[in-house]
Amino acid sequence: MTTLITREPAQDLQGYETTFVAAQSIHLDEATRQHQTYRATLASSGIEVIALPAQPGLPDSLFVEDVVLALPECVILTRPGAASRQVEVALFAADLARQGLFDGRPVHALQAPATLEGGDVLRLGRTLYVGLSSRTNAAGVAQLRDWLTPLGYCVQTVPVTGCLHLKTGVTALDDHTVLAQPGWVDLSAMPGLKVLHAEPGEPWAANVLKIGTQLFMNAASPCTAGALRARGHAVQSIDIGEFMKMEAGLTCMHVLWRD
Repeated sequence: MTTLITREPAQDLQGYETTFVAAQSIHLDEATRQHQTYRATLASSGIEVIALPAQPGLPDSLFVEDVVLALPECVILTRPGAASRQVEVALFAADLARQGLFDGRPVHALQAPATLEGGDVLRLGRTLYVGLSSRTNAAGVAQLRDWLTPLGYCVQTVPVTGCLHLKTGVTALDDHTVLAQPGWVDLSAMPGLKVLHAEPGEPWAANVLKIGTQLFMNAASPCTAGALRARGHAVQSIDIGEFMKMEAGLTCMHVLWRD
């Protein structure tokens, strides 16, 4: 069974962390509506969606992808590069435990000086591409590699510049094809993959979510969505405008959990 785990937005979304965009005021009613639509749209694909309760005082806690990496063989609790977010890890782990989701899988937790956020981890089959970004450092990659290499995973670093996370600049259309914003990601670190470029003028278009045969994209990228449809992809757009103000994409608002 595959489950998407999300978290409802806090009632106060101001004070969130940004790195490459200027902070803007968030309209809470609209953000709440957009998150509800996001969950309902993903659920319409036939997947189970769990919405955990909001965490008051932690505006970035709805970006649950950053605090855990879930693999069939183990679960890794990350250590966010934004110090204000590090408290989220234990809170999310407690929520997972209450849901009974660990199911006996080994749990590893990153330790200082390592930092790693899940938005920097792109999995294609048995290869994990990990962005070296403002939020993920070499020590975080090294700890991840120590745990995952014995399990048969290849952990490959990818330099990231100009955007928050690796998956801001590149995501997978399948195990052999990625959609990328090449100005932000060193694609030479991802050899052997077919690369499609986001359309000009749509810098956030490279963050797409694939569930089965369906692709989901933010509604701010209509030209890239059209180009993908022309290639035969089934694309559905979702408005996440309020969360894009918070430097977010579609992938960061959930954790994909497979039994």
